[in-house]
Amino acid sequence: MEITILENKKKYNRVSFILKDTSSVFANMLRRVIMDEVPTLAIENVEFRKNTSVLYDEIIAHRLGLIPLVTDIDSYKLPDECTCKGEGCSQCQVSFSLKAKGPGMVYASELVPKDPKILPVFPKTPIVNLGKGQVLEFEAIAVLGKGKNHAKWSPGTVYYKYRPQIELAKGIPNPKEVVQSCPVDVFDLKNNQVIVNKDNELRCHLCGNCVDVAPNHIKLNESDKEVVFFVESWGQLSPKEMVERSLEIFKKKLDDFCAQLNA
Repeated sequence: MEITILENKKKYNRVSFILKDTSSVFANMLRRVIMDEVPTLAIENVEFRKNTSVLYDEIIAHRLGLIPLVTDIDSYKLPDECTCKGEGCSQCQVSFSLKAKGPGMVYASELVPKDPKILPVFPKTPIVNLGKGQVLEFEAIAVLGKGKNHAKWSPGTVYYKYRPQIELAKGIPNPKEVVQSCPVDVFDLKNNQVIVNKDNELRCHLCGNCVDVAPNHIKLNESDKEVVFFVESWGQLSPKEMVERSLEIFKKKLDDFCAQLNA
């Protein structure tokens, strides 16, 4: 298998690459392991001391659980893999506290973590708007979890598509119409001939508009051996960490499977 990096935008937590000599089976396996098995930290338990806001405790707890937290994946263990057997210790959970008094908006940046490395990815995430004299005070516990158990633990979104293949015949009678028909600017005009814009070729999503305009001169196909893969992180982990960790998890699953076969 050969990998070609297409885009690596660290600022936007996004990476894309081409997997060559592979199939959708492997691509879908990688997608599912990243989204379902790679663990991240998220708030799971909240103990309210005071809450005189307009929102019920349950609603605020739900909002807290959906706040992405920067995850130091090597410093924490899944509760069922920890030596405390999930009872709660510094190796499998991190606590937060918050005290706020209105009036004003309470933001995720006001969460005070016991571990200074575990911070909200988006500090300006609003939690609740407190009116004059209203008070919010609680302690929260974040634990590692997996996206297959709840979406709040999913590290990002992952998707893929077959690499598009575009065939152009010579003598297209309406070149300008073909170029204008493409919503993602895959085609350019050169000497009044339609050519494929190599920079935008992989943006083609096989909508078929160009084929409708010139049905006898354009063919669209998909490669069955090359997959364009996209990884976008919510910010808890980098896309690189997501892919690397998913491969480690998959390898462990294969090792466990082989061990059971040989038992």
